[in-house]
Amino acid sequence: MTNHHSIIGKPTKQLQPVVSIYIDLQNAKSIKHLGSLLLEFAKFQGSLIDAKVYYNSLCADQVSAKDQLQSLRFKCIDVPCPLKNSADNQLMVDCLDDIYSNRPPDTVILVSGDGDFVNLVRNLKDRGKKVIGFAEPGSLKQKLKEIVGSDFHFLDELPSLVAPKTPQQIENVQCHITCNEAIEYMIAAIKTASKKDKRTLFSCIDSVMRNLFPKYQGVTSVCQHQGKTFSRFSELVDAAVKDGKIRCQDQQLFVIEADRLSA
Repeated sequence: MTNHHSIIGKPTKQLQPVVSIYIDLQNAKSIKHLGSLLLEFAKFQGSLIDAKVYYNSLCADQVSAKDQLQSLRFKCIDVPCPLKNSADNQLMVDCLDDIYSNRPPDTVILVSGDGDFVNLVRNLKDRGKKVIGFAEPGSLKQKLKEIVGSDFHFLDELPSLVAPKTPQQIENVQCHITCNEAIEYMIAAIKTASKKDKRTLFSCIDSVMRNLFPKYQGVTSVCQHQGKTFSRFSELVDAAVKDGKIRCQDQQLFVIEADRLSA
């Protein structure tokens, strides 16, 4: 039987990226001690609208972990099937259904180290979604870590990821850059990814920009006019396209200057 306990509380600002959590409990049992920290981390990423835990009630250890997470108002979804990967399959189906819903998440937090989720992560990124991965060190498949990329973390990193920031760190995060600066960062990131023969998908370029330019802390650090910031990476892309410096095709980004040189 499926238990649904809403995690949605007070209305949140619509300008924030929408975030959803999906937990494969069989593969990440230690999350039962870290559930509150994961929720706190998710809220740092934007507006948390959903947090789902997939478990098998035929397994006593999973039921115990589920009870702890349910007390934190996670949605606990029981998949009581003896067949291997049944819970994984249900998680993937639900995640893709959510992507095509009326309010799809911009950011997906996947808690599992199972290699079965490689294609799911690839599909999410192909659709311009940001994927953040968490796993236990002993249950992580390298292919999953590679496809998630720099947004992968081990679960035991959660305490440090949500630790209170120093005044200097807060000042750095709040430091805004101009739209023109962000577009120049984007151009450099596209060129860097292209030289390494990597796909220039929205999520990949956003990640490269974060790695190359510490001042860039995501689109919410980019000023538009009168102090307003972008709420989605696609909005920054639209600005770059309108400026005539970037071309967008099939969710991939190209530098127009480079197009002309190769013509």
